[in-house]
Amino acid sequence: MATFDDFMKLDIRVGTITEALVVDFGEEIGTKKSSAQITQHYTPDQLIGKQVLAVVNFPPRQIADFMSEVLVLGTYSEGGVVLITPDKAVQNGDRLG
Repeated sequence: MATFDDFMKLDIRVGTITEALVVDFGEEIGTKKSSAQITQHYTPDQLIGKQVLAVVNFPPRQIADFMSEVLVLGTYSEGGVVLITPDKAVQNGDRLG
């Protein structure tokens, strides 16, 4: 079973999608790439400007021929992944807390 201390090790931040597979987390973290499989519910045009939550302190992971730098969070719902997003605009880099 995971503990609260395990959860606290995760660095979950808000970022804004600036282009397909690229998320801006602000000055401290910068821009990172993600291999999130989210095409079932979203077109590339719908993603630009959308704020998402992502784990930013996992090591990079090779996904096929792509190096994913962050884990964008979503739920596995009927028809595909639905992104976890803040309900109001916040600063890029804000921490989940």
